[in-house]
Amino acid sequence: MSQICCLNPDCYNPPVPDKTKFCPNCGVPLVILRNRYRPVKPLGGGGFGKTYLAQDIDKLNEKCVIKQFAPQTQNTYALKKAKDLFDQEAKQLKDLNHSQIPQLQAYFDEDDCLYLIQDFIDGENLLIELANGETFDNQKIRELLLNLLPVLKTVHDQDIIHRDIKPENIMRRRDSKLFLIDFGASKQLQGTMRPGTKIGTFGYAAAEQMEDREVYPASDLFSLGATCFHLMTRVHPWELWKTQGYSWVKKWRSHLQQSVSLELGQILDKLLQLEYQNRYQSAEEVLQVLQPPPKFTNSSRRGFIKTGALFIGGVTVAVVVQNIFGTKNQKSTPEITTSANTPTPQNTPTPEITTSSNNLNSFNFEVVKTDSTGSIISRSNSSANYFTEDLGNGVTLEMVEIPGGTFYMGSPENEAQRDSDESPQHQVTVPSFFMAKYQLTQAQYQAIIGTNPSNFKGNNRPVEKVSWDDAVAFCQGLSQKTGKNYRLPSESEWEYACRAGTTTPFYFGESITPDLVNYDGNYPYASAPKGQYRQQTTDVGTFPPNAFGLYDMHGNVYEWCLDDYQQNYSNAPIDGSALTSLNVNTRLIRSSSWNAFGTGCRSAVRNLNTRVHKDSIMGFRVVVSSRTQ
Repeated sequence: MSQICCLNPDCYNPPVPDKTKFCPNCGVPLVILRNRYRPVKPLGGGGFGKTYLAQDIDKLNEKCVIKQFAPQTQNTYALKKAKDLFDQEAKQLKDLNHSQIPQLQAYFDEDDCLYLIQDFIDGENLLIELANGETFDNQKIRELLLNLLPVLKTVHDQDIIHRDIKPENIMRRRDSKLFLIDFGASKQLQGTMRPGTKIGTFGYAAAEQMEDREVYPASDLFSLGATCFHLMTRVHPWELWKTQGYSWVKKWRSHLQQSVSLELGQILDKLLQLEYQNRYQSAEEVLQVLQPPPKFTNSSRRGFIKTGALFIGGVTVAVVVQNIFGTKNQKSTPEITTSANTPTPQNTPTPEITTSSNNLNSFNFEVVKTDSTGSIISRSNSSANYFTEDLGNGVTLEMVEIPGGTFYMGSPENEAQRDSDESPQHQVTVPSFFMAKYQLTQAQYQAIIGTNPSNFKGNNRPVEKVSWDDAVAFCQGLSQKTGKNYRLPSESEWEYACRAGTTTPFYFGESITPDLVNYDGNYPYASAPKGQYRQQTTDVGTFPPNAFGLYDMHGNVYEWCLDDYQQNYSNAPIDGSALTSLNVNTRLIRSSSWNAFGTGCRSAVRNLNTRVHKDSIMGFRVVVSSRTQ
C-alpha cells in the first residue's frame, strides 16, 4: 500500500502518503509501531480508541488490525472501566485459542497509548451478506449453528460470556470459514458476579443482560437465536423490541417468510425463551440436538455482491452502553445498488433571489398542510433568508437562517405511536442559528473530504454510510475552509428547526404520504393509505419544505446530532445546547430514512446509534451559530 495512517486520535484525516514524516493534517509524527506494524487505514473508532488496518512488516506486509486505546475523557471512573475492558479483551484473546476467533498478536504500551494487534479477517460480516441479498434458509441456519456452537463452547469453557453476538460480529472469510469477532464486550463469568454495566445490543441481548442481572452461557445462546431469527426473516429484533419489548419472542414464527423445519423451529423456540432457565444451558446441549451434523462445504454458500470497505468493530467500550446498537424505527432491508445517474429533483422551487436588509439572500417556497390521511388541505407561500458557502469546483452549500424562539420539545402523551423516550415534553428556548437547507449531499461531502462512501450514488443525493465521527470530521474540514465554526446540530436545535412552529406529529400536519416524504409507504401513519416504497434515497429537495425552508427533515436519511443519547428528557438542556456529558458511546439521531415506517418520521422521534456506525440510511446536515462566526 502506498499510504500510512496517522495514529493521532484527534486527526480528522489520518491517511497520508507513505514516506511522509509528519502528518500534514495535524502535524503529529507518523510512526510504525515497534518498527513492525504500519497503520494504513482507519476502520472505526469510539470514545476510547480507534481501529486501523495495518501491515506486519516482519511477515511480508501481511494484513493485521491495530486497536488503539486512546481515551478522550477525564472521567476517572470511565477511564478505569474502559482500560479494564481493554485489558480484559487482550487477555481473553490470548486465552481463547480457537481457529475461528481472531488471534492476539501483540499487546503493548507506546507513546502513552495502549495497542492491541490481532488477526485481520478478510471477508464480510453476515449483516452485509444479508443486505447484499444473501438468503438464509433452514440449511444455512443449521450450518451456521453447527459452525458457531463449537466456538461458543470453547469461549464458555473459559468462563467467558461474549455478550454481543449478532450478525455484525460474525465474519465470513473469503474461504467461507466463519469467525466470531469483537470480544470488547465479553465478560469473565465468576460465580454470580453482576456485570455492572449494560453491554450488548438491544434486540439481540437477553433480558437478564439488559436488566443488569447475572449473565450465563444461555445469555449468549439467546443472542445466537435472535441472530438466526434476523437472518431468516430479515426483521431486525430491535424493531420488534422497541415496540413490543421481549413479547416478540413468543410469536417469532409470525415473521417467517419461508417454512421452518420442525427440528430447527423447536431449537429456535428454546433459544428464544425469555427466562434463561428455560433455554439450553450450554452450546453442547444444542449440538446434541443437531447431531449428526451435515457435512459443511464451500459450495453450499451462494455467491454475494462485494461491497467495498470492510468494517471491523473498533474499541467501543462505554460506561453505560457499548458497541453497535440498532437504529430505532429501522427495518433490515437490503441495500439497493443503483446507477450513478440519479433522477431529476421534483417539486424543487427555483428560488427568487433578492437582497435582504441584513445582506442575506432570500428564496420563496410553498408550504403545504395535511390532514390525518396525508392529503393536502391548504397551501401557502413563504420565504426564508440564507447565505451560500463556496466549497470549490462549482459546489455550494446553502445555509438557511433559523430565527430564535421557544417551543415544546417531545411529544404529547396522546400522540399516536409515540415512544417513552419522547418524554417528558418540556419547554426549550433556542437562540437563532443557520442550518443547511438540505441534507448534506455527496458532492458537498466529496468537496471537503475527497471521498464518497455512499451506497446510492448521485451528486445531489444525501451522503450516507457516514459515522458520527465522519460527520464531525467533515464539520472540522468545513470550518477550516471557511473560518466559521461549523458543527452538528444539538438535538433541540434539530427538533425546533424541524417543527418550524408546528405542534402536529409532522411539520406537514397530522400525517404524511410518499408524495411528501421518502419512507416505506407500506407502513403508513394515522389514516394515510399505503403508498410507494422507493427502497433508496432521492435527490435532496425532491419534496416540499417546512415553514423555515428546510427540506427532508422527515425521511430520506437519518441525521446525526451532537448529543449523547439518554433514554428520556429528565434534566435535559432547555437552552438549545447539546447534552455531551454522559461519557457514552451512543449518539442521537433524528429524522428518519427511506426504509423507515410512517411513525418513525414524526418530528419527535428519537433514535440512537454508536458513533462509529455506518449505514446507507445514515447522513447528516450542518449548522453554524452565526454567519460570521
